[in-house]
Amino acid sequence: MAPTLVRLALRRALRETRYVRPVTFGRASGLVRDVYRQLERDFGMLAPPVALHSPSPPVLAASWLMLRESLAAAGETSRADREVVASLVSQANSCPYCVEVHGMALGSLGYASTASAVAAGDAVPDPRSGALSAGGRAELTAVAFTFHYLNRVVSVFLGASPLPPSVPDSARSKAKAVLRRFLKPVSGVSPGLALDFVPPSADSVAWAAGNPVVEDAFSRASSAFAALTISPVVRDVVLRELSTWDGSPPGLSRAWVDSVEDPAARLALVVAKAAYQVDDALVAAAGLGDRELVELVGWSSFVAAQRCVVLETRAAR
Repeated sequence: MAPTLVRLALRRALRETRYVRPVTFGRASGLVRDVYRQLERDFGMLAPPVALHSPSPPVLAASWLMLRESLAAAGETSRADREVVASLVSQANSCPYCVEVHGMALGSLGYASTASAVAAGDAVPDPRSGALSAGGRAELTAVAFTFHYLNRVVSVFLGASPLPPSVPDSARSKAKAVLRRFLKPVSGVSPGLALDFVPPSADSVAWAAGNPVVEDAFSRASSAFAALTISPVVRDVVLRELSTWDGSPPGLSRAWVDSVEDPAARLALVVAKAAYQVDDALVAAAGLGDRELVELVGWSSFVAAQRCVVLETRAAR
């Protein structure tokens, strides 16, 4: 875990969150408090991409469950394997915040860049690799799923960098060097300890077969997101559009969503297909409170991540 002063500074980084007001560490109670404590212990810090979900405790718990059991917990694949997958997915989703964070995490593991980690042959970036066991494939697919999810959430609620805008350009390289030291992965994180934060589920997760902890974690997360109060209009629009989506970005223009009349559905669809296009006007038009906005963005990001994994699994056959 990071030293106390650094840990406190990282907690304050939640102030940079857009559109919603996350629960601070000092005011956290119940499920939020329990997740925050485990997050700091097992991830080394109160990571803003997770903590920003705190206006909705069930979504906070589900998002942490996915991240912990895919990226942080010990398993068949190495942390370098997983960081490479996280970085490559984040690059594909145009999420500079996550690219920077996981590039720094790879740096803390001794790699100059994602490309150097791949070139070294120590990391396997493709979850479809025939060299992996079923359990190993499930682990890396879980990382890809998690970052298809988190990239969308981060694009909406956080800036382009984990460093605050107040850090001047002249000091950014030194600040990154300091932060990199505290992004070194925590070792010895036991699998399965976040499961109890989310109720059990009978939902099937076919791609996770062969890894009981990952399968259980993503089954619980799937059920948690499905149970959110999302309007039928939003569900119908997003699920209908995703059912025929091939995963390609829709382009720079947002004309492709202009025909959607409901403002919440329009926001949800942009989050699903091109979260980097979300702006102040789109969020304001939806007129949602903090919890409702976190749940809308979370649900839309989750179903989009499901679609991405389905497409990637089909491509592997």
